[in-house]
Amino acid sequence: MRCAELTDAPVLAELWAGALRKVDPQDQVADLELIIKAASASPEQRLVVAEHDGQIAGAVFLRLTTLTAVNLEPVVEAVSPHVFPQYRRHGIGSSLMECAVSFADEVGAAHVLTAAASGSRDANRFMARLALGPYAVARVASVPALRAKLTAQRPAFSGHGGRHLTRVLAARRSMKRAQPLR
Repeated sequence: MRCAELTDAPVLAELWAGALRKVDPQDQVADLELIIKAASASPEQRLVVAEHDGQIAGAVFLRLTTLTAVNLEPVVEAVSPHVFPQYRRHGIGSSLMECAVSFADEVGAAHVLTAAASGSRDANRFMARLALGPYAVARVASVPALRAKLTAQRPAFSGHGGRHLTRVLAARRSMKRAQPLR
């Protein structure tokens, strides 16, 4: 285990290809170089790489943050703990998470938080075996998709007109109840 260096960026781009911005590989490497520099300069961040036989086998980005934006309890977030497929089942993932625990001890955080892709059964089972339970479900949508759904679900009469429609419908129901049965 060691802190990442700028020369690790291309391999990390390959490791984290599914987790990075959807841009060309050179831009992904440039993003990772910025992340490596920032982590190196901050006492609240650490980018750890695991080596096996001199090759990068996995990595995790660690950062001190809060549990949520409104719950200010400090936690260490283990972002994208990934291991290359050929190095799985060699203890690399456990070692990366041990680094997260050590970092939490260093910075005084009582908890470690991480995420695994919802469709990754192996990753979720691995995290569960390490006593990491579900805390929340993060859901993501593109802005245009969310806007379209919100627009489609908006009542025909919005704003003050929506309140008027509710009153009209309530009055109609009352009138129906008040009519004598024939």
